[in-house]
Amino acid sequence: MRCVLCRHGDTRPGEATVTLQRGETIIVTKNVPAEVCENCGEYYLSDKVSDKVMARAEEAVKNGAELEILRYAA
Repeated sequence: MRCVLCRHGDTRPGEATVTLQRGETIIVTKNVPAEVCENCGEYYLSDKVSDKVMARAEEAVKNGAELEILRYAA
């Protein structure tokens, strides 16, 4: 797929680090499977992966975490 951000690179399967913030809570999820642009590094998550990352982030916010660093697990 052509990168929609830089419009020069194609994406390849890889991994990304996803950082989300809500209020005072920051959630960092490492090794997330993604399509990564070979030119600019922009990443794209599938719906399934995005749903899982968001669910874990919601759980961290609900538990009152200030900073949570997670490793993605399928």
